[in-house]
Amino acid sequence: MKLFRARAAVLLALLVPLLPAPAWARAPRAAGHAAHPAVWKVSKGGSTVYLFGTIHALPPHFEWETGAIKTAIAQSDRLVLEAVIDQDPTKSAQALLRLGTATTRLPPVAARVAPKFRPRLAAMIARSQLLAATLDTLKTWAVGMVLFGPSVAKLGVSSADGVEEQLKAEFRAAGKPIEGLETLDEQLGFFDTLTEPQQRAFLESVLDEQDDDASDFGKMIGAWSHGDERGIARSFDKDMKKSDALRTVLIARRDAHWADAIVARLATPGTQLIAVGAGHLVGSDSVQAALAKLGYVATRVE
Repeated sequence: MKLFRARAAVLLALLVPLLPAPAWARAPRAAGHAAHPAVWKVSKGGSTVYLFGTIHALPPHFEWETGAIKTAIAQSDRLVLEAVIDQDPTKSAQALLRLGTATTRLPPVAARVAPKFRPRLAAMIARSQLLAATLDTLKTWAVGMVLFGPSVAKLGVSSADGVEEQLKAEFRAAGKPIEGLETLDEQLGFFDTLTEPQQRAFLESVLDEQDDDASDFGKMIGAWSHGDERGIARSFDKDMKKSDALRTVLIARRDAHWADAIVARLATPGTQLIAVGAGHLVGSDSVQAALAKLGYVATRVE
């Protein structure tokens, strides 16, 4: 199997971070970014759904709310995210342990990766402040998810500054409901469907940090903030095209399910803002492509 590189940039535009944002208050956002991320709209009768592609973790003070996004927020009766993760971090950790603890004995984590990755594994375990013995009890995909956190921290971004946390704060302040397309258990369950060789390839991809990771993430943010669909798609094609399994699990299957859910939501009058990772709204497996197969057209409005 070729090694695929599910870089932090790719995962931060696909999957809501496992742990919720820190409890401390965010600093006021600073102006200065001429960002205009893409927004689409799907309508049926008296029902409208806005589709907004997000980056789940951003640098501090990154301004991304355009006039079109503010309008969508103001008009929407509710916010719909990939998943609504509990603000209590212990509950998220419990979910990971519940689904990610191996039910059969596995080799030590170090034995599950190629020798060239073992020094990097040891360094990332030390950075995570977890015991290797603890990780040895986890399924291989769960180890990858645990070690993904330190990789994100190195990029200088946080889910506290991500789009979802800011949207949740605005909708809570307005007294509007917030819902999820999936549960946290469902999100973690996607990884549980991978075979052991696929899980090990995923773990190695997390360990395979490169000097250009920060640069690649910067390019993805640049493409996202300018509504550059092709630029975002190129980031995914660079990494995900080497793993049909991961693309199917994290993108194609979920996008098709979400399209069905959106059609069902269009049966109820009102306006909803559905915000999902930007990677789900580009390419041939996108939510919009799945909607088109169901006879619905998503029109870009930003």
